Amino acid sequence: MAKAQLKTKKTAQSAAAFLKSLKPDALRLDCERLAKIMSRATKSEARMWGPAIPGFGDYRYKYESGRENDWFKVGFAARKTNLAVYLMGGLETHSDLLKGLGEHTTGKGCLYIKNLEAVDLKVLEKILKNTVKSLSNA
Repeated sequence: MAKAQLKTKKTAQSAAAFLKSLKPDALRLDCERLAKIMSRATKSEARMWGPAIPGFGDYRYKYESGRENDWFKVGFAARKTNLAVYLMGGLETHSDLLKGLGEHTTGKGCLYIKNLEAVDLKVLEKILKNTVKSLSNA
């Protein structure tokens, strides 16, 4: 039986071109701003994962089964109703910072933000930096 493969993989698509293509303008501006914050936090440039996820930093993780996959440390997707901010390693360690973030909801490993004006960007950047730091220590 063949092993399941990740559907979302790193591509050669230009992240800058992807960001410039986003509509409406308010969404594009939020995504460009978020990309700059993630780039600072990871000290990495955006790479596209699939057709619509800019990811930052490389991370190789191992499942309990021993299987390994490559992924990004942090990334995001522009959804119709929000920005989905992906944090490798989950949200559990960020509970104190999340209290001061501003308007957001959470999933297992995601923050959902309607727009960047609704959150404290310094807190968001601290969450991103803490994620990167925790992965470096793993």
